[in-house]
This record gives sequence, structure tokens and C-alpha cells, in this order.
Amino acid sequence: MARYIGPKSRIARKFRDPIFGPDKHYEKKNYPPGMHGQTKRRSKQSEYGTQLMEKQKAKYTYGILEKQFKNTFIRASRKKGITGEILLQLIEARLDNVVYRLGIAPTRSGARQLVGHRHITVNGRVCNVPSYELKPGDIIAVRERSKSMETITDALESRSSQYSWLEWDGAMMAGKFMNYPERSEIPENIREQLIVELYSK
Repeated sequence: MARYIGPKSRIARKFRDPIFGPDKHYEKKNYPPGMHGQTKRRSKQSEYGTQLMEKQKAKYTYGILEKQFKNTFIRASRKKGITGEILLQLIEARLDNVVYRLGIAPTRSGARQLVGHRHITVNGRVCNVPSYELKPGDIIAVRERSKSMETITDALESRSSQYSWLEWDGAMMAGKFMNYPERSEIPENIREQLIVELYSK
């Protein structure tokens, strides 16, 4: 399966949640897509359907394909602690997600593109693997020759969100991954326990 590149508002409406960030189209039509989206009576969703929907929502939110997502879950289930929380922590530690969280790119797909095009370094070395898992203490920076890119400078100018597990140095255009975030620090509206239940069947 290829990565989804279709209309994002349609997906947000499917999950009844603006998972890709502020969306004026979603605000206008915050009901499911389709010609009967506003009026159709929907049958009660099964337990499996609810769990599947939550997994799909997490995958679309972070832009991860099924195989990668499942492999991340398997790794999370082998670690000590609450599997659902560890799953989200491992996903949050992905390089593309941290580039987005630092404000270097306005969206996760934009962050993935910057990483893939070799504009980002980790500990001084170029890394073009969006799924690269960062470790506490790693330094993520904009490559020297990419610092004047309009896409990056515009994103950093409008940067507003700050996260306790990340440190940012505007002068150096570099950030530090301090630690894995606590569940309460992750703003995404995901019910991770439903995903654990789905994979545990």
C-alpha cells in the first residue's frame, strides 16, 4: 500500500477529528464524508470496528504505513511498562515527527520530505530515514546549506508550540531530544488502549 496523498479534510471528517491540524474545510463540514454524511443513520459500530478505527486514526495522524506501525507495536509490547504509552513514545521519537514538533516543518508530511531530501542532520551526520528512532540526548539540526531554505525559515517564523521533552536553539537551528514524553505531554487525541486490544486479539 502506498502512502496516502489524497484530501486530508476527508480523512479528518472520517474520524470526526482534525488530525492534521487546524482545517477550515473540516470546521465547515464536521460530519462524515459521502452524499449521506449529514443525514445517514449509521448502525452501532462493533467493538472491533471501534478498535480498528482508532488504529487507522493513529496511522493517518503520524503518516505511518501498516507494516511499520505493527512492527513498532511489537517492539513496544516487548518493553516493560504500559504498552499503549510506550507505542506512542516510540512513534514520537521518530525523526520525522520530531522535526515536525520542533517547528522545522509545518506538517509531518513536510518533515518527512525534508528528511528524505537530506536537509536534516542527527548528531552532525545527515540522516535521510524518516523512521529513524532518536535516543535521549540526540541533536537534530538543519543542514548548514539548507538553513536559508524558504520552506524552513517560514516554518520556523510561525513556530509556536513548545514541548518539554524537546529543546530548541534558534540561532543554531538545532534541537535536542531530551527524553521520551509522558503520555500526558502528547497532545494527540488517540485512545491507545483500543489499539493494544486490537493487536492482542
